[in-house]
Amino acid sequence: MKRFIISISAIILLVFIGFIAVFYGGFYVDSGRDNHVNTFVRTENKEILIKDKDKWKPFEVRGIDMGSGIPGEWSTDYAITKETYLRWFQLIQEAGANTLRVYSVQNPSFYNAFYEYNSQHEEPLYLLQGIWVNDYIQNSRVDAYADSFAGKLLDNCLVTVDVIHGKRLIINNDADTSTGLYLHDISKWVLGYIIGNGWEDTTVAYTDEKYPDMEPYKGTYLTASKDASAFESLLAETGDRMLYYESTRYDEQRLISFSSGNATDPFDYPKEIAEYFRKCARIDAEHITATDKFISGQFVSYSASPYDQDYLSCMEYTTWNSLSDKKIDFSDCITPDGKRNTYRAYLRLLNEHHTMPVLAVEFGAATGRGEIQENQVTSRGLGYYSEKEQGKILVDCYEDIMAAGLSGGCVYSWQDEWFKHTWNTMYAVDLSRNIYWEDAQTNDQHFGLLAFDCGEKESVCYVDGDTSEWTDKDMVIQYEDGSFISVKYDASDVYLYLHKKGFDLENDTLYVPVDTTPKTGSTRMENCTAEFERPTDFVLILNGKDNTRLLVQDRYNPIHANYEEDITGEDSYIDPPARDSAVFENICMVLRDVIGQYQDAATPLRTFESGKLHYGNGNPSASDYDSRADFICNGDDVEIRIPWQLLNFSDPSRMQIHDDYYDGNYGIEAVGIKEMFIGLGREGNTIEMGRLKLKGWENTVSYHERLKEAYQVLKTYWTGKEHE
Repeated sequence: MKRFIISISAIILLVFIGFIAVFYGGFYVDSGRDNHVNTFVRTENKEILIKDKDKWKPFEVRGIDMGSGIPGEWSTDYAITKETYLRWFQLIQEAGANTLRVYSVQNPSFYNAFYEYNSQHEEPLYLLQGIWVNDYIQNSRVDAYADSFAGKLLDNCLVTVDVIHGKRLIINNDADTSTGLYLHDISKWVLGYIIGNGWEDTTVAYTDEKYPDMEPYKGTYLTASKDASAFESLLAETGDRMLYYESTRYDEQRLISFSSGNATDPFDYPKEIAEYFRKCARIDAEHITATDKFISGQFVSYSASPYDQDYLSCMEYTTWNSLSDKKIDFSDCITPDGKRNTYRAYLRLLNEHHTMPVLAVEFGAATGRGEIQENQVTSRGLGYYSEKEQGKILVDCYEDIMAAGLSGGCVYSWQDEWFKHTWNTMYAVDLSRNIYWEDAQTNDQHFGLLAFDCGEKESVCYVDGDTSEWTDKDMVIQYEDGSFISVKYDASDVYLYLHKKGFDLENDTLYVPVDTTPKTGSTRMENCTAEFERPTDFVLILNGKDNTRLLVQDRYNPIHANYEEDITGEDSYIDPPARDSAVFENICMVLRDVIGQYQDAATPLRTFESGKLHYGNGNPSASDYDSRADFICNGDDVEIRIPWQLLNFSDPSRMQIHDDYYDGNYGIEAVGIKEMFIGLGREGNTIEMGRLKLKGWENTVSYHERLKEAYQVLKTYWTGKEHE
């Protein structure tokens, strides 16, 4: 018996060691049969071809990018469930998409769901599998040949190959991948790999400068040309070793691409444009060539959205051809009224430059209230679009992509992601907590076709003029004349319900003072005869559909504390406004002015009045739904939504607001509050204010999914089917 137990134990130990060696260590015996490699996808000239039975057919990539974030979870938590993925895959395919793109190895639930979904559908979804090096490594003080960069990149490539073939155990992810046991072989639906996700241009430039005379890499499957830079040689070597691994371990190949974008495109721009955009690096996939042993082929993937560095907008139309060694026809990039479609022109330049298929793997438009920049040329800026406008921009972009000769593209993105941040709002919020609330002011959170609306099944309030969701317990203060104000809030907005008998929105003016911080505020406002019971930080003025706005006391205006010198050239800290200043100002966001600042470096930052409220119906089920709606009037009743950040909340989940910018601080520090005060009145009166108790929700977020109107617009375009 003892000998039997020892034998069984030895067998179990050997099986365990073998399992770890194969699934964790990547051990395999080289078959030596790379001349028997199979592939179901290959390139031919500028086309991607997929094998359908015994025939090769052209394949147009209609893709959607999918991130890994959901409310209440960081993207690196990889918390999305298999059931959610299955539901999403169905919706994505119903929209007419045939391809998914992910940026890194997802959790096992993704691949399990992908396998199950495709196994049950005659027409599968295909996958473009991304591989990346995390931002920390890319921004470290090393060149790309450091082991922490090149070694980690290659490791990620080999791990990814094992994952899609269902033979991998990942224990430690270093923020590059998820973890878990991957057992499903989905390789027959994987079109290819995209190595990298927006290379840091300074790392590319540093590597190339450090190794100017590096001998080009010569490999079995990929080789670097004599014109290749050091970074391009590294990419060739990485791809070659990845191809060797998949060819010899799994007897398979698929497409490979090295990611790029505007910051690392292959063009040599005029000096003044390169300097203005700080264009310091180039990656040219033409410098990486395939040998006869690479039977699948390469494609080029560009992150190319109309709001990215728009070099062509700063160049005369007649000079665009100077970027190419070919004579390119840009006639369809100029409208009859003389407007330039620089997006289509740029895509055409990319396509004409390359001898292989080109994909625009990331193009999008953001909904939400925030904005980063306007595009005076294409009218496709960055933010503050309705959901219908978002859909139209996506369709317009895709039409440009195909008109430019590309092989397709991927819409960015499938779902909104609350963890994202934007340069012109990140100073105002606690970035360690932004997964617990939806910031309507941060445009990067709202690129998705799928929204996450607060509330388990429905929102606590829809700004639609129907006040049936309001109860007496929501009332903050009621006045002798019967008017009152009620307040609700959730993880995205503060909602107000105002009742004023006989109120005429276009001819009357109502004032709603809001007191949040005890440190500053005024009981009066310049050019207004109304007074406030308490020192007030914000005043909402209702004065018509097109003239209703939220104002902030100048002392508590964050744009002064953070961007005053960029806007006016003055330093607000030298002579700050008084604590009880009666000056109330528009609430604004700073914007990039690409063309203006190119033409004159001294051009101040432009601003966008974010505190101006948009009139409309904010109920998604309404026929006249307007996703940008902030307020609506129905007789004597007004419903309003105010995003938390407009009220200077840095983390509403813990009821943290901005502290006084000038009282021992230099910039934004947070302070907690447990109440705020709000009132309602007209000019010539002292407005009494009621107390609203505040309680954060900490890490518990309830939400429900909702397909945006853009989803239906894109679906109609891709499938030809109207809303069903």
